[in-house]
Amino acid sequence: MKDRLFKDILPRVSKPARYAGGELNMIKKDWEQSQMKMVFAFPDVYEIGMSHLGGKILYGVVNEKSEHLMERAFAPWPDMEELMREEGIPLYSLESFTPLNRFDVIGFSMQYELSISNVLNMLDLGGIPLWSEERQESDPIVIAGGPVVFNPEPFAGFFDAFLVGEGEELILEFLDCLEQNQGLDRKTRLLKVAAIEGVYVPALYLVEYKADGTIQAMRPQYPGVPDRVRKRLVQDFDAAYFPDAPIVPYMEIVHDRAVLEVMRGCQRACRFCHAGTVYRPVREKSVETLKRQAQSQLQNTGYDEISLASLSTLDYSGVNRLVKDLVKTYGDQGIGVALPSLRVDAFSIDLANEVQKVRKTTLTLAPEAGTQRLRDVINKNVSEDDLYRAVEAAFGSGWNSVKLYFMLGLPTEEEADLDGILDLLAKVKSIGNRLSRRSVELRASMACFVPKAHTPFQWKAQNSIVELEEKRRYLQGRKIRNVKLSFHDSQTSMLEGVMARGDRRLAQVIHKAWERGCKFDGWSEYFKFEQWMEAFADCHIEPEFYTVRERPYNEIFPWDFIDTGVSKAYLYKENEMASIAMSTPDCRQVGCLECGICPDFGVYLDQKEEA
Repeated sequence: MKDRLFKDILPRVSKPARYAGGELNMIKKDWEQSQMKMVFAFPDVYEIGMSHLGGKILYGVVNEKSEHLMERAFAPWPDMEELMREEGIPLYSLESFTPLNRFDVIGFSMQYELSISNVLNMLDLGGIPLWSEERQESDPIVIAGGPVVFNPEPFAGFFDAFLVGEGEELILEFLDCLEQNQGLDRKTRLLKVAAIEGVYVPALYLVEYKADGTIQAMRPQYPGVPDRVRKRLVQDFDAAYFPDAPIVPYMEIVHDRAVLEVMRGCQRACRFCHAGTVYRPVREKSVETLKRQAQSQLQNTGYDEISLASLSTLDYSGVNRLVKDLVKTYGDQGIGVALPSLRVDAFSIDLANEVQKVRKTTLTLAPEAGTQRLRDVINKNVSEDDLYRAVEAAFGSGWNSVKLYFMLGLPTEEEADLDGILDLLAKVKSIGNRLSRRSVELRASMACFVPKAHTPFQWKAQNSIVELEEKRRYLQGRKIRNVKLSFHDSQTSMLEGVMARGDRRLAQVIHKAWERGCKFDGWSEYFKFEQWMEAFADCHIEPEFYTVRERPYNEIFPWDFIDTGVSKAYLYKENEMASIAMSTPDCRQVGCLECGICPDFGVYLDQKEEA
């Protein structure tokens, strides 16, 4: 198959490097000598999947720390898919060009709800039955992990198992269990892995519904299957595996640079943030560990930029020292340091200026809302004065391009909050004009708020498409010179909202939509909203049931059986505080706020000294 691909197929597609394999630092293990054969399947195009840090970690853990084997596969772009179907070429791995249906395990990384249509497309291209109940003994075990599986129910019909929590803590135990029970039938092996903490096997559970469509009960059907599935997390993050020699693609990818994961988790407790709940508690790496990892990655890849990754990099206690040391060590070699969106304060700008010594970039800030009242509702603990001081420092230091992130449709949002966004942008533009020697570029990105499982806003109603479109038109009605507004698609956000808080009845809708040609739903040029709506109608399911409905506190949610360590009582209290616009402080600054995660998991917030 490999010769045919390189000779006849790849010259006919755009970006053939997506499908060629053979990259620098790729690991190709002996197929016959390896135990379990697993493919890491990313349900999006190569350049997005290869930018995903979690995949790099799992790839290294399995291949370097076990006798198992992990290879990679990505969703082919439509031009490649068309040729594959015409020529009868199955979806294959990039390491050995092996068809997916020959692997023991197919592991999908679910980073975004709407990637599910690509999951079905990849399974179909790989010759694997889409429904778990239709798979035979010879078919691979199909699993998923990632942030989306903290509510796995909309996708339950397609997966044999979900791995809930941090994969490097769980994947080897899962593969070992499958290998040790290879002689047993498929159902018995799934019962075995279901006993592992963090593994959810949906076929082993029964869900009952009330007449109004809400859940009556969810219970396991077999002895030994847990009532609740407890997430897995890495206890000692400083000692956790991290790849020294990640794969270097032959083509440019979205995040084409060396990456350091400085910490995991976030103590900011923004009430809209799903990741802020499911990745608790905060765990840090030492500056020494990070500097060693930076040196290894730069030596083994040739990258000229280092990105500091986490949910809230500026909250890393050693960030000041780390940035200055990296700039001092590598700046003269032309190697830059990249920071993610910055906290809205002057300290952030000081660090940004340190980074700017090597390379100028756009400064990105995230106020999220246009008024202080609404920022207090969502617990975004920054003030307008903080923002103005930050942009004054930025423009005064020579920055000429600033990007601001906001959300539309937040709980309790009023017209005054929309006016607040426009007033804030006008003021920032005025500051830039006053302090900058050149014309400043100001961009504002407007995302649509989507309530997520395991957050204080999981009970809230989502704005309808009509409401979001009215808000978009309102904001576009008042022009501010040289300020560019961009808006996330409201139809995409509606569908994301359905999946984010949906139940397992949605699997039939997903399957119908895929049959109607839906795929790459996160890409505007391929998103087919009408086909999705037809799929809902075919299945007699109302999408509004999952989105615009305010949910009572006593409702059983599809995801209630997953134990994140954060108590429902804490989420309830935070939702109540949001209703009166009362903020909650940073627990790393004021002490424990009793969310439940630290005593439940025996991992306590890292109180490292300022380095």
